[in-house]
Amino acid sequence: MREPEFVALAGGTGAAKFLRGLCHVVPPEDLIVIVNTGDDWVVWGLYVSPDLDTVTYALAGLIDETKGWGVKDDTFRCLAAMASLGEETWFNLGDKDLATHLFRTEQLRKGWTLSRVTESLRQKLSVRSRIFPMSDDHVATRILTPDGWLAFQEFFVRDKGLANVLEVTYDGARDARPAPDVVEAISRARAVIVCPSNPVSSIGPILALPGIRETLATTPARVVAVSPIVGGAPLSGPAGTMMRARGLPVSPVGVALAYQGWLDVLVFDRQDAALAPEVEALRIRTVTTETLMRDRHAEIALARDVVEMLS
Repeated sequence: MREPEFVALAGGTGAAKFLRGLCHVVPPEDLIVIVNTGDDWVVWGLYVSPDLDTVTYALAGLIDETKGWGVKDDTFRCLAAMASLGEETWFNLGDKDLATHLFRTEQLRKGWTLSRVTESLRQKLSVRSRIFPMSDDHVATRILTPDGWLAFQEFFVRDKGLANVLEVTYDGARDARPAPDVVEAISRARAVIVCPSNPVSSIGPILALPGIRETLATTPARVVAVSPIVGGAPLSGPAGTMMRARGLPVSPVGVALAYQGWLDVLVFDRQDAALAPEVEALRIRTVTTETLMRDRHAEIALARDVVEMLS
């Protein structure tokens, strides 16, 4: 494996935006992205990896930027036809997107690992950065609500993330193994960047794998995270309600507490600069900058700030 300059831990649309900016600041070949698979879901018999696909589509220049997921200029004729047959259609799959899931499902059926499928898709879509699933073993993020346990996609997509979150677990994580080269990549990187992702549902499943926290704590690389929380609210998604369920304040301080023990630097928005002393009391250095990625220029500017801080 080529010696990585940068390793990123990623999941969700915020990570995809940041990574797209990062690949304008550093050579894409110098980047390895380790992606959450706790959100993986089976739809109509097809194996879907939402975070892997979002990252891959973003780095391939194929993502639908309006939605932040899926393939741009996609159509949904299959979805409409399935609805006419009485099938559930709350998990939207576009027609072009279906090809990815058909390919992945067929290769997994043949005995390929998820890592091998991901690498094949990366090459076919001409993505220059390497992309690793966090594990080839099945790990499922599950959410406890007042009405019972839900799979992540049931909570987030079907129910719009509106239910009160009581608990979050990562079923299978204890017995799973990190995918090949994941631990080595973290150990050999010059820098590890935790993307502005939900610390509970996007980064949490990666951290739940045996050996990952220990590797992050012992790697000689500098480990920096970008907070997805600005002004007391997440940039997108249900990070706030999930952090509260973990007893974490919905602020950069809560992000620092989630990553305490292995994080060196936390980057967060200037409007939260007054919280820097609380973060630094956790023995984590702070850097404040503009973290809202409203457009492509802002994505690149944030990535440049992180890389310049690392150098």
